[in-house]
Amino acid sequence: MNFFDKESFIQQLSIDCVILGYQEHTLKVLLPKLYLKTDIWALPGGFIQQNENIDTAALRILNERTGLKDIFLEQFRVFGNKDRRNNDIVKRIIDSKSEENEHLYFNNQDLIWLSQRFVSIGYYALVDINKVTPSLSRIDIAIDWKDVKNLPRLIMDHKDIVLNALETLRRNLDQKLIGFNLLPETFTMREVQELYEAIYDKPFARNNFQKKILDLDVLERLEKKFTGAANKAPYLYRFKSS
Repeated sequence: MNFFDKESFIQQLSIDCVILGYQEHTLKVLLPKLYLKTDIWALPGGFIQQNENIDTAALRILNERTGLKDIFLEQFRVFGNKDRRNNDIVKRIIDSKSEENEHLYFNNQDLIWLSQRFVSIGYYALVDINKVTPSLSRIDIAIDWKDVKNLPRLIMDHKDIVLNALETLRRNLDQKLIGFNLLPETFTMREVQELYEAIYDKPFARNNFQKKILDLDVLERLEKKFTGAANKAPYLYRFKSS
C-alpha cells in the first residue's frame, strides 16, 4: 500500500506550516524531529487532497498537529525554487529502510513521490501554547517548541520559511493586531510589551510603547491585578470584542 496516494493528493504541491507560540518571554515555533539517524527537524506539513481547498488543507494539517480548530492562520508566501527536492531525506530513508526500520518503511512509489520537486505554500499560525496538544506523524520521533532565535538543523529551505514567516508577522503586527492571538485572554501592558520585544528581538521604551498600543484603541482596561499594593498593581487588559 502506498503511503502517498497520487490519486488522492495533488502532485508536487505541499503545505508547510510555521506554528508560532509565545512562552516565558520567548517566541517559539513547533517543530517535529524526523525519525532518521541524524538530528534533523522539519516544519509540520502535508499535502492537498484533490477535492480540498488549499486553506481547508492547511487547517486540517494544523488540527492534526495541534488539536486546535479556531486559530489565526494566514498564507504568506509560495516557495518554489527549481532545486527544491527532498533528495537528502530520501537517501536517509532508503538507508533506514535497509535496516528494516518500520517507522520509515516506504515502498518505491512513495520514494518516487518524495523525490520529486515540490512547490510549497507557506502558512503561519499563532496559537496559545498552553492549549496545544502536539501530535507526531508517522515519520517523526519527537515534536517540540523551539526558540525562533535558536533553530535546530532543518530540512531543505525550512529555516528560510520560518524567517519569512517571522518577517511577515512583524510587518502585520500592528495593522492586523494579530500579536494578541499569542497572549492569554487577559494580560498586562508589560506582557504586551514583552511579546513585542520577543517578536522584534529588540527593546521598546515603556512610555512610548504604552502610548502606541493605547492609541490603537483595541484594548479594554479591566480591574487592577491584586499584588498586595493596590496603588502599584498593573491594570489588566483584554482585546475589545468586534
